[in-house]
Amino acid sequence: MPVRERVRATLEAPRFQQVIIAVIVINAATLGLETSTTAVERYGTALTVVDHLALYIFVMELAAKIYAYRRRFFQDPWNLFDAMIVAVSLLPTAGGLSVLRALRILRALRLISVVPSLRKVVTALLTAVPGMTSIVLLLGLVLYVTAVMGTKLYHATAPEYFGDLPTSLFTLFQMMTGDAWSDITREVMDEHPSAWVFFVLFMLVCTFVVLNLFIAVVVSAMEDEHAEESVQATQDLGVAVLAELHALRAEVRELRERVPVTPGAGGGNTAPPAPRRRGSARGRSGGR
Repeated sequence: MPVRERVRATLEAPRFQQVIIAVIVINAATLGLETSTTAVERYGTALTVVDHLALYIFVMELAAKIYAYRRRFFQDPWNLFDAMIVAVSLLPTAGGLSVLRALRILRALRLISVVPSLRKVVTALLTAVPGMTSIVLLLGLVLYVTAVMGTKLYHATAPEYFGDLPTSLFTLFQMMTGDAWSDITREVMDEHPSAWVFFVLFMLVCTFVVLNLFIAVVVSAMEDEHAEESVQATQDLGVAVLAELHALRAEVRELRERVPVTPGAGGGNTAPPAPRRRGSARGRSGGR
């Protein structure tokens, strides 16, 4: 087997993938420990060694993938994602670029490209983006209309919430997430008892309708992703079965060519000889 094929087989082996997952998890844990002053004082050197060792492993893995897959490496978006994360980790973190040290935690995102289940979820989310565009436009339109209405109606009553259009937009977005919406509503209702109609309708439309549309689009995209995977798996299984059938036919043909066929061994044209009738022979002898 060529060296390139051996490297590719090693990269695709489940044991190697498990080792990479373990390195990512350990590196993420060490980066989290670096946020603790006590841990840095006690184990600062060990944390730095583990961090550099993990980075070296990621670089070697990336180089091995480029060597094994060559041009196909750059055709896979997940490989480009891994390369971007490793490139960010290799940037200098001294001087004015010291803020890039915080970006090292992005290595934990490599779990998305390594774990197949996480990859499926992200792929489904990206597939659902076109369907979400119209929902985002609808949500933005509803927020804008209600923000203008809220500013016109309640800017004098609650200026900290509805003093101007940007403030009203932020307040309504906060209410849409379910954060302190009842407190804002009660404060406005102290001056406008009928304000509950405005806020309840807004919550019903935004929270219970528009946000559920987001969930529906994502679930639909995930179902489509699973359906495509099932179709692909069925096609792969059919191709494998056909290949096995062709191999079996070739083996049977080869066996037929090797084994000599004796004359009359399998022919149906030659009939067995008829048995002799003893009774008729005895009758003829007795007649004599």
